[in-house]
Amino acid sequence: MKGMLPLVQNETLKIWKKKRFYVILLILLVLVPLFTYAQLRVSQTNAANFKDWRNQIQQQITDLQNTLASDRMPEEWKKYDRIKVQQLQYYLDHDINPNSPDAATFTRQFMASSVSMFFPLLILALSSDLVSGERTGGTIKMLLTRPVRRWKILMSKLIALTLYVSLAILATGAVCYLISGIVFGFGGWTMPVFTGFVIDGASFDSTGVHAVPQWAYMLMQSGLIWISCMTIAILSMMVSVLVRSTAASIVTMMAAVISGSILAGMASSWETAKYIFSVNIDLTDYLEGTPPPIAGMDIGFSLTVLGIWAAAALAVSFGVFTKQDILN
Repeated sequence: MKGMLPLVQNETLKIWKKKRFYVILLILLVLVPLFTYAQLRVSQTNAANFKDWRNQIQQQITDLQNTLASDRMPEEWKKYDRIKVQQLQYYLDHDINPNSPDAATFTRQFMASSVSMFFPLLILALSSDLVSGERTGGTIKMLLTRPVRRWKILMSKLIALTLYVSLAILATGAVCYLISGIVFGFGGWTMPVFTGFVIDGASFDSTGVHAVPQWAYMLMQSGLIWISCMTIAILSMMVSVLVRSTAASIVTMMAAVISGSILAGMASSWETAKYIFSVNIDLTDYLEGTPPPIAGMDIGFSLTVLGIWAAAALAVSFGVFTKQDILN
């Protein structure tokens, strides 16, 4: 690994000079206040309609039960509502408000809802032209003429990308917390959050459910988000190595992520789809107890699938980059 640090510093500076990270911060500074305002209006409406949060949860349970009684709803959809009723009843029985209006809760909910689409798009902005962009600009020729082994060059790009992926996740959490804290207050870190729900088909198992402080829950959540984002980043780097055009690289990965997100909501009867990486991206669903898109999936399965996709992408990336005639 001798001489790796200067390469990493060089790659980090390249990404910084592209000003993609500034764009990510700008997007966050625009979107987070909008979502904060929307959450504020929801909280105000709930406060006006319900004097106690328990009444609100009970109303949600009643609405879901009425929906389940309808013959117009497909049985496939009913199983999700039945599970939701049991989860809401669990929170009600244990006197925990799952929608407590505070900065920590808002940040947790925003991060969870951003895993399947928002975070992948942010990561694509950083990684899709990691190699193809240098081909388009012609800088790859100058880089490869230096007396440095090719695998070290690609490794330095991967390390720099890992740093920026981590920074993007931290920046998202920090911006969410600071902006929402101005509106809702900066509390909520020690509020108990339940995890450990086990969903198997249409059955709901609460025997392993336990409460953890929200700060601990958010650490687990952030770790799972990081794994999902790094998988996207590594696959994006592979496409950037294989495809010479920056535009084609970005479009290819965007199509894969978006189509996978759509497929996750439609592929409940197509069991083979669970081996597609984009169907397994939303790892935080397992913490929340949300039913998986396809029966039989669990957190161990999804982590294994993402790990295999990432390992295969790394093997292809390094194999192609070290042997490909990039100079022509």
